[in-house]
Amino acid sequence: MPPKISRRGFAKTFLSTSLAVAPAFQVLVRAQGAKLPFATDNERINKARDVALGVLKPSPKELEHGLRLHAESLVFETYGFAPRAALDGLKFGEFAAGGASDAELTDLREEMMMTRWATDAQERKEFLEAFRAAGVTCIFQNTGEEGSDPLRLLKRLARFTHATDLAREDCSKAAQPEDIAAAKRAGRLCLYFTTNGVPLRQQWESTRDELRLIRIFHQLGVRMMHVTYNRRNPLGDGAGEPNDGGLSDFGHAAVAEMNRVGMIVDVAHSGWRTSLEAAKASKKPMVASHTTCGGVYRHFRGKPDEVVKAICDTGGLIGICGIPRFLGGNGDIGVFLDHLDFAVKKFGAEHVGIGLDTAYTSRFEEAERAKVPKRPGGGSPLATSSPRWEHLWPVDDYRPKPHADASLAWTNWPLFTVGLVQRGHSDATIRKILGENMLRVARANWVA
Repeated sequence: MPPKISRRGFAKTFLSTSLAVAPAFQVLVRAQGAKLPFATDNERINKARDVALGVLKPSPKELEHGLRLHAESLVFETYGFAPRAALDGLKFGEFAAGGASDAELTDLREEMMMTRWATDAQERKEFLEAFRAAGVTCIFQNTGEEGSDPLRLLKRLARFTHATDLAREDCSKAAQPEDIAAAKRAGRLCLYFTTNGVPLRQQWESTRDELRLIRIFHQLGVRMMHVTYNRRNPLGDGAGEPNDGGLSDFGHAAVAEMNRVGMIVDVAHSGWRTSLEAAKASKKPMVASHTTCGGVYRHFRGKPDEVVKAICDTGGLIGICGIPRFLGGNGDIGVFLDHLDFAVKKFGAEHVGIGLDTAYTSRFEEAERAKVPKRPGGGSPLATSSPRWEHLWPVDDYRPKPHADASLAWTNWPLFTVGLVQRGHSDATIRKILGENMLRVARANWVA
């Protein structure tokens, strides 16, 4: 058996060279002229990698193989978030002192988080460093708040459209699947847009009229939509509801319209019966973009085998998320790999992806928050968020291990590939999981 590399040994190698690999691999990569997307001196990223390596304990050969394969692969996250920028503390404080409401402050904070990487040089550098450290080509980016209100959905969509317009030379909006493949060939980064709900006019004059915004949002660049969030809506029941009535008549019409328009159907947050019936209704490959396998750990945000099989029968996939509470057990990278293993063996390598549902946040966030003055009563103007109606999260007693979140950090993507190598998956299977499957589903749904 090849010798295992220790956490300390990995960290020492990582910090003493520009590459997190054995010297032999460094020579090989230089000889091939390849670019490694995961080399960084960012202490936060390296600490998270160290935690993950402490769980994985790969041999030098496994590490070398996994990192090289990751660098060569098209990596398309099935659902997630681009690196988040720090807010501008002084500007935020001025806005708060000027009498801005809590809703306005929440809006401003989100706008800064989603767009400052495109307008601030320091944040741009941080954004690109994290993105390249992850070795991700494209993220199916959340660009719409939870719910069906079109005006709420438009805000986040506008922000990411604005940011990718301004910084398109570094990170662009992908309009169609071939843009993603082209980005990989060119060594560029891109985002593909999704929303956390189907936009509804709320006029209820007719089914066709109520659903016509799906086409409008498709024209604005959205390519995937949640059927529900955690609560019941006119389409069906969310995963947080105690009872699941399944996909409604209106929900069937919505799925048909999404198929017609070219919008991928996503049941990540839908109840099990609603998910099953949506899969049976869809005529195109559909997804549960960020979920877990109920056959490994039963959780309301996971999907039981029957539901996963129905999704796979459409030609679609499930994306395994990186939320410890949904994964169960230790909730770390090892358990995450257990879910991937199970899905591949039970349902086939063609139907598995990764959608972490987590994000990297700028290292400068804490310092910027410290610049925001307290309110006269002593409270912080940053404390403006209250639980949204859509955020129905049934209480459980799960307690993840302290290391779990760090081991699954968004920037640890290259180590997910190393872990898959350790589990004995072929290069072809790993490439499918990393991005080829999601690209195939995107192509199967594409309508101009």
